[in-house]
Amino acid sequence: MIDFLIIGQGLAGSLLAWELIQRGCKVVIVDNGQENASQVAAGLINPVTGMRFVKSADVDTLLPAAKHCYSQLADFFQQAFYIEKPMLRIFRSGSELINAGKRLNTPDYQAYLGDIQPPSNATDNLATPFGFLEQRQTGYLLTRPLLSCLKAFFIAKDSYRQADFDYRDVQLQPSLRWQDISPKQIIFCEGHQATQNPWFSYLPFQPVKGEILTLEHQTQLPDKILNYGNWLIPLNSHRIRIGATFDRENLNTQATEQGKNDLLNALNLISPGLTQTTLIDHLAGIRPCTLDKQPLIGLHPQHNEIAIFNGFGAKGSLQIPKCSQYFADVLLNGTPLPNTYNIQRHYEKLRY
Repeated sequence: MIDFLIIGQGLAGSLLAWELIQRGCKVVIVDNGQENASQVAAGLINPVTGMRFVKSADVDTLLPAAKHCYSQLADFFQQAFYIEKPMLRIFRSGSELINAGKRLNTPDYQAYLGDIQPPSNATDNLATPFGFLEQRQTGYLLTRPLLSCLKAFFIAKDSYRQADFDYRDVQLQPSLRWQDISPKQIIFCEGHQATQNPWFSYLPFQPVKGEILTLEHQTQLPDKILNYGNWLIPLNSHRIRIGATFDRENLNTQATEQGKNDLLNALNLISPGLTQTTLIDHLAGIRPCTLDKQPLIGLHPQHNEIAIFNGFGAKGSLQIPKCSQYFADVLLNGTPLPNTYNIQRHYEKLRY
């Protein structure tokens, strides 16, 4: 008997499946085997974001859960997936500098923010006209190797099926069925494709295209993540990844010249010496963002046998581990889901 049929092997589907399997459930993941947004994503974890330096909602709960999850996976697969690395936040204006100063005087921000450094303390070929500070408890997830390891794990457990999923193949009556599988529940973890889902398409998704570059260079840079409106991750002493563009109009996975130029121009402003770079890779993906910037999790109001676990946008690496625990508690024990994440907040928008 299959307990859960999970549609999509991105980070959301994979970590939810992992959590349910750890709890003794029989799970099958259906995925088309094509590249998804999770594989393209940088996997950044940054507790304090934006021009106003706002702490991510529930980060004090989400971050320890994420670190614990990735540590468990590292032990199981005998390789590291989460790389902790401090982040230099380079101020782009005087107002950003003022906002940062206000946060430094707030006790619940002090675990995440270091002292403000003046422009005169500039480091390793960086232009910092308004100064900078070091953010703590930041890092990035190696999503591609993690998803690859989890896929092999699911295949070995006979819990993976490569197939194009067609909604018309789902039969709700007299009992739930998809092709030859009769699961207790189907959970949709299909990223931005959910905008086409007949049961959940009226949820307020706001998909966003993002492009990312991988570059080779010969310039001395600090071994830290840089945040300058865009971000830079040092992969090793001569290779960096930079991103990401933000495009709500052109929702495709085509890498564009415009996207590449925007990223390189922004990089040139903070590190003019980095003009001599070699393009190694240029990827584009579509993030499943939402209108209220919170995930979309829960059971369909009329058909409890179908559910959604989606809408993590750019914060999936941070949010998904804890949300997987929350949702497993819902599915197995009937525990209420925190209102922030529950799709009940949008029930009136669903068309039946």
